[in-house]
Amino acid sequence: MKIGQFSDSFLPIVDGVGRVVYSYCDTISKKGHKCYAIAPLTDMGYRGDLTFEVIDFFSRPLPTMPHYRAGLPIIDPHYHARMELTHFDIVHLHSPFIAGIEAIRYTKKRNVPLVGTFHSKFYDDFLQVTGQKILADFGVKRVMSVFDQCDEVWAVSEASAETLKSYGYEKDVYVMPNGMNYKVIDDKMILKAKKTYQIDERPVLLFVGQMNWKKNILRILEAVALLKKQKVNMQLILAGQGPHLDEISELIEKLNITDSVKMVGHILDAELLDGLYALSSLFVFPSLYDNAPMVVREAANAKTPSVVIANSNSAEVIIDKVNGLYSKDTTEDLARVIKDTLSDEIGLIKMGQVAQKTIPIPWETIIDQVLLRYQYLIEQRKV
Repeated sequence: MKIGQFSDSFLPIVDGVGRVVYSYCDTISKKGHKCYAIAPLTDMGYRGDLTFEVIDFFSRPLPTMPHYRAGLPIIDPHYHARMELTHFDIVHLHSPFIAGIEAIRYTKKRNVPLVGTFHSKFYDDFLQVTGQKILADFGVKRVMSVFDQCDEVWAVSEASAETLKSYGYEKDVYVMPNGMNYKVIDDKMILKAKKTYQIDERPVLLFVGQMNWKKNILRILEAVALLKKQKVNMQLILAGQGPHLDEISELIEKLNITDSVKMVGHILDAELLDGLYALSSLFVFPSLYDNAPMVVREAANAKTPSVVIANSNSAEVIIDKVNGLYSKDTTEDLARVIKDTLSDEIGLIKMGQVAQKTIPIPWETIIDQVLLRYQYLIEQRKV
């Protein structure tokens, strides 16, 4: 098969969607199929080590989030020339915006099937940007108009499928979870992270993700402030960048927890990030926004259990006190869960071991299902 993966987020951006698209392309290519990533143009550095092709289109940085790019394929003749020479058997969109519109344009012109994956809670995004429910509702309708043109829509979890249906999507939704390849993390990687960020011997609470209030970072900071008052021995590492970086830094000072929190920024070095996961005692991820966060799987790979909010979409892979932990969405309960868990070192180790065995699913297993579904949709188009 020859497959096109369309996304508005791709390397060197290392957000969840970008990493999923990379894993799709890399694993599909290694299985002997031809896979292409179609995404906004950015500086990826040397591309010779990729197992797949990249077709990019002209883009500009987003004003409020310069690490993301807004694509303008309509004015890019080189992109159009390459696409004219490319003949996909099936197209998969991972974004309902510019890349998604390009995916629809291509499939209509070439009469090939189109799959769309629902990755994000778009209503929350639109509401945060506009501050107006009526505009957020309008944005969701536009997103649904893109998914409605797909031959099949996938969700990354049962919970995200329900979110999609709550947006008004009326067709069947096929659940296709994300994978996570097992990676060996050695002592050198852990030591590298310790030295790079000058991490002392206090137990580490880790958060990896956008520095964005929608990730419920306020809850983490308030919990750390409460734990400090209770004289709990711990430190928090925040890894990532985003639109609210300065506001978060200001709140850390206001809460008087600068001696308990380190902001280490965006981490591009995969070994450094894996070392950070492995040296952490707990991965604290109270987001109510995320559907099926890759970071929870990455932490589990490093034998680091996650604390998530009970009944959130992130909690779908977690069994409370078995391979991770539930907390209520309150500062007091999150602090309580962290404190109780840190006091049980043996239980924490066992929980991390179970997390590694039960949460990550190898990408190869997922992609086998993906390819079977692609082939089915291709055959259906021929009928």
